[in-house]
Amino acid sequence: MCGIVGYIGDKKVVPILLDGLKRLEYRGYDSAGLAVLERGRMVVHRSVGKIKELENAVWGANLVGTVGLGHTRWATHGRPTEENAHPHTDCTGDLVVIHNGIIENYLSLKEKLIQEGHRFRSETDTEVIAHLIEKYLADEPDLEVAVRRALNDVTGAYAIGVLWKGDPNRIVGAKCESPLVVGLGEGDFFFASDIPAILGLTRNVLFLNDREMVVLTKEGAEITTLAGERVQRAVETVMWSPILAEKGGYRHFMLKEIYEQPRAVRDTMRGRFSEDSGQIFFEGMEALDEALPEVRKVVLIACGTAWHAALVGKFMIEELCRLPVEVDYSSEFRYRDPVVDEGTLVVAVSQSGETLDTLAGIKAARARGCHTFAVCNVVGSSVTREVEGVLYTHAGPEIGVAATKTFTAQLVALYLFALYCGHKRGTADADRVRARLADLVRLPQQIEAALRLDAELEQLSHCYHTKSGFLYLGRGINYPIALEGALKLKEISYIHAEGYPAGEMKHGPIALISNEMPVVVVAPRDRVYEKILGNLQEVKARDGIVIAVGSEGDVELPKRADHCVTVPRTCHLLTPALLAIPMQLLAYHVAVRKGCDVDQPRNLAKSVTVE
Repeated sequence: MCGIVGYIGDKKVVPILLDGLKRLEYRGYDSAGLAVLERGRMVVHRSVGKIKELENAVWGANLVGTVGLGHTRWATHGRPTEENAHPHTDCTGDLVVIHNGIIENYLSLKEKLIQEGHRFRSETDTEVIAHLIEKYLADEPDLEVAVRRALNDVTGAYAIGVLWKGDPNRIVGAKCESPLVVGLGEGDFFFASDIPAILGLTRNVLFLNDREMVVLTKEGAEITTLAGERVQRAVETVMWSPILAEKGGYRHFMLKEIYEQPRAVRDTMRGRFSEDSGQIFFEGMEALDEALPEVRKVVLIACGTAWHAALVGKFMIEELCRLPVEVDYSSEFRYRDPVVDEGTLVVAVSQSGETLDTLAGIKAARARGCHTFAVCNVVGSSVTREVEGVLYTHAGPEIGVAATKTFTAQLVALYLFALYCGHKRGTADADRVRARLADLVRLPQQIEAALRLDAELEQLSHCYHTKSGFLYLGRGINYPIALEGALKLKEISYIHAEGYPAGEMKHGPIALISNEMPVVVVAPRDRVYEKILGNLQEVKARDGIVIAVGSEGDVELPKRADHCVTVPRTCHLLTPALLAIPMQLLAYHVAVRKGCDVDQPRNLAKSVTVE
């Protein structure tokens, strides 16, 4: 997830671009850049780090151009370096492209373009778009035609901006699955990834649909389909405040990120498998591919929410790869004397890739001769530079301290890794992989259905936000979701909450149950369903309040619980990704009812880079 902004008009463009990028910095903050048509030449400035670094780079340049593009980056392909920062240019340097999204077939396109003589300067997927447009401009010097032809070659998600010295009086934007909004001023016209970038300049906007293109000139904005058909669209007036606009109209970043989970899951899956053939494609796995069949044990290390994702990953890997799996807290793994060797694969799960304990754990594993792998959300982070293979989650920046979309993205990444490893080891044949991938393809839509529980859980929070303690119970692959639900509640509402495997309830936690103790029971229709119903009955026998989370269509569970919400049915290995949604929503609404600072809970930080 990146932020793009474009402007054409009569004002100096650089202050407009910089202000727009600052308002989009929540979408990405590892590098930034801008391009300006300046007295007949293309001027490009790029820098690593936050927008302030870009401001320093252009300070004193006295750029007076009135047409330009800007970009703030969240790295998905290529490390956060100046070479990989946007805008990207063609071979001549006369054409620039900015991009938010993921081009799935960029490697094959890049190979073909190199054979045709194009020179690449970055590791990114975006640069192929610039060279494709350059290629088609050589056939016909019409920017709109060249952009259309280039986009017909690409597969994936994109919102792009294109500026060409050969046609200085217009800029072109287009979108497919990534957002792009057009702003209409008086003699000023804009496009951007999100409304905050342009809200200080205009409240009149047009929203592009997928596979549509917009051409901005000083006279106006014209929308067409990629097939060239004119589109008439009504102008909408935005009444949001600038602060609310940064959150997409949501009250908190956390709620916005909860609702971004279908997109985060789609982007994490995108371009990584063929549902027809059952093949899974991971970049940068060459060093591990030969080792995977020889691995005898897997150890997953993580902290916090990532540790809960690792617990779910244990069930996935053991079932699909038939390997013994241990899950360890990074802070414990690094200081104990684990029995690991060259037959062990140590997998780090980390949102930031900068968690000190996880980084130290990977270094300790390498020192013992282990193979290493990481699931991470930040390209080029410290952990990713220490391992032999990386599977990036493409969840985008997560502003809220409590992890939501990065958790579900980690579950999807671990599921894909388990299928990949199982296929390499011969424990999951092509038919089994195809069936499991079909389940995964349906997951984003099922998450959207689970999000429709929002209003119901908000009402439920009215009943229980004054309680002093909660108990969460689950079994099998879903007991980590009980742990995660308890963690979310305690993180943001400051209510004491504990999660347990339900079979452990009789070994202590049952002493806490009373009519003042809400018990959240994770009870999908799976192979331990009857067991969890028994645990639920034990809670009810002691006057406990039962909030059950189960499977759609279950008629028995609502009879036994005080409250019951259900999520769509799916493969048991993916059920945790759906059950996590009501856990997040319940915690969020309880915290809001209590008046807590949801996005920045006390004493917590997004990334723990100290012991």
